[in-house]
Amino acid sequence: MDELVQILEIEHLENLEGQVEHGRRLRRNPRNPFAELNERQFINMFRLTKQLTQYLINILQPFLTPPLRATDLNIQTKVLTALRFFASGSYQLDIGTNKYLDVSQPSVSRCVNEVASALNDPQIFNGYIKFPNNFEDLNRLRQGFYDKHGFPGVIGCIDCTHVAIFPPKSDDPSYPEHLYVNRKNYHSVNVQLICDSNLKILNVNAKFPGSTHDSYIWSRSNVQTFMQDLHSHDHKDYFLLGDSGYPLRTWILTPFSENVQPNSPEQNFNEIHKNTRVKIECCNGVLKMRFRCLLKHRVLHYTPPVCCKIINACAVLHNLCIEHNVPEPNEPLDAEVDFGVDDNGIEENEEIQNQNICRRINPDLADGKRKRLEIARRFMRRP
Repeated sequence: MDELVQILEIEHLENLEGQVEHGRRLRRNPRNPFAELNERQFINMFRLTKQLTQYLINILQPFLTPPLRATDLNIQTKVLTALRFFASGSYQLDIGTNKYLDVSQPSVSRCVNEVASALNDPQIFNGYIKFPNNFEDLNRLRQGFYDKHGFPGVIGCIDCTHVAIFPPKSDDPSYPEHLYVNRKNYHSVNVQLICDSNLKILNVNAKFPGSTHDSYIWSRSNVQTFMQDLHSHDHKDYFLLGDSGYPLRTWILTPFSENVQPNSPEQNFNEIHKNTRVKIECCNGVLKMRFRCLLKHRVLHYTPPVCCKIINACAVLHNLCIEHNVPEPNEPLDAEVDFGVDDNGIEENEEIQNQNICRRINPDLADGKRKRLEIARRFMRRP
């Protein structure tokens, strides 16, 4: 019965959009959320403050198509509709019946696509998602982690998270459906995130299907190339923290294996490493709790390239919220949360690294081991 009611509501809303009166489509008259909602209600609905939303509308305006007819959606409605979708992950039953928006599912999809594309434009995206490329920014990031966690040299934490998507067509040669099935047996995009000590996203890569291993995505990352180049010029006091699914190098430090001696520098290193690297887990959690279209049970019903744009757009909006200290929403969840973190490849990757050590000496791995041990013994002895 509930499904029948939902279908009838959807049909009613779509009929309204195409309805004709005296040769013209009916104009919608949604109410003004800026005037009627208080600040907390507005944040719960759109995730940004009123002032920040108006700022976003202004910067997106040059990248969005203005209304050409009286029945076209204006830019404010497009942005608010996309924000509400990013916040809820729902089409009709949230947005279509929303008295502040009142648009149909096809219109929602067009708004989401257009606004996400605008947020992916390099003029906007590169202004909000940027990995440091100068020593002033590197030192600032390093100091931030040291002040909060006492871990010297850290400039970022890295991990991957899965975002559920609708299965691509099985005969799609560009995006083969089977490649998007992850270890937990659902279709997803595997998204690499790197964050700073304030949970701000420094790098996002949403181009790889769910079956791709985290370490493979990292091996194709521009950030790894940058970090390798930095260390090749003997600037080795800057590195990332990753879990054991990543290859140990001087520029990305992973924990010691679990069989370390109690109360040893190695065990203390692991504890501080874990307490520092939790930043990326918090970042992923805040991102998905704020923009719930990325949660597993929501499922993005778009092609992989559009899903990539939506994920990138949410990362830009997340950083806007971090920069402007926007409080997190206090909306209740309607399902058990799965943040899409997959640790199943960690033991497998450790085994592969150990096999490689037996076959030959990897100089980068050997340098990484020396670097990790040096930090553990110099800075992480128990008092």
